[in-house]
Amino acid sequence: MVKAFAVPAAAWQHQFIQTNRVRLHYVTQGEGDLVVLLHGFFEFWYSWRHQIPVLARRYKVVVPDLRGYNDSEKTSSGHDLVTLTADIAGLIRGLGYRTAHVVGHGWGGTVAWSLAQTSPELLKRLVILSGVHPHQWRQTLGQNLDSLRRSWPLVVSQLPPLPDWILQSVVPELVTRLFQSESVRKTAFTRQDTQLYEAALRKPGAIAAAIQQYSQAFSWQSWFTNTLTPLPITTPTLVLWGQEDTLLSHHLNDGMERYMTAPLELRQVPQCGHWIQQEVPHTVNRALLDFL
Repeated sequence: MVKAFAVPAAAWQHQFIQTNRVRLHYVTQGEGDLVVLLHGFFEFWYSWRHQIPVLARRYKVVVPDLRGYNDSEKTSSGHDLVTLTADIAGLIRGLGYRTAHVVGHGWGGTVAWSLAQTSPELLKRLVILSGVHPHQWRQTLGQNLDSLRRSWPLVVSQLPPLPDWILQSVVPELVTRLFQSESVRKTAFTRQDTQLYEAALRKPGAIAAAIQQYSQAFSWQSWFTNTLTPLPITTPTLVLWGQEDTLLSHHLNDGMERYMTAPLELRQVPQCGHWIQQEVPHTVNRALLDFL
C-alpha cells in the first residue's frame, strides 16, 4: 500500500470495500455528508492529498483508487465506462449513503459525468476538473485537431497491448512526462510525489488497467453508445479547467449547455495546467467549499 508522507495524514484511514464484483481501496477522513473524489488517468487517491483534510472539516471524504489502480483489485475485465460508473454507484450505496457530492478530475471526471447521467438520484452536486463529458470525446476530438494533438494518452491507449515488463520500464519517463512536463506550476510535484506515483504504477497490472480503460473509451461498443441521445445532467454542476491545459483543450467544453437541464458554471483557471487540484490546491479548495 502506497503511503503518502508529504502531507500530514494522521487522520486518514485506508479501507477496502467489495462492490460491483471488485474490491476497491479507498482513503477516508471526516464525518458528515459524503464527498467522493475521483482521480484521473495514471493517478491514484494521492492526487487529492491537498483536498482531503480541508474537506474533512465539513464532510466525510472518500477517495477511491479506481478499479485496477494502486491498491484496488486488478480485474481482467470491467474497464469500460459503464462498469467503472457502476463501481462508484456501488461504493456510495455500500458506504450506507443515499446521496453524495461527487468530484472528478480527468478520467475520473468522465466517470463522474457518466454517474450523473445514469444515477442522478445519487448526486447532490457535481464538480468536474478538466474532465470530458462522454459524448464530447468523439465529437470534439474528431472535429478539432488541436484537441486530438493534446490528448496523446488517448493515442497511446489505442496501440496493441504491450507486455507488462515493457510498460514497467517506461514508468519513470511516463510520470515525468505527465506530471512534471505537462504541468504549468512545476513546483506542484516534488520528487517524493513522483516517487509515490511511480510506486503506484509499478504494481502489477496497474498500467495495463489504466491503458485499457482509455482504450475501451474508444471501442466500437462505446462508439455505438455515444451515437445515442445522452441523458441530461440534472445535477447542479461546476466545471474548472486549467487555462493552459496541454493535455485536454478547453474546446472540449464547447456546447456543454446542451447536455444540461441543471445550472452549469464553467470557470477557466489562469496560469494552471491539467493537474488543477495539485497545481492550485487553495483555489480548488475554496471553489469546492463554496459550491458543495
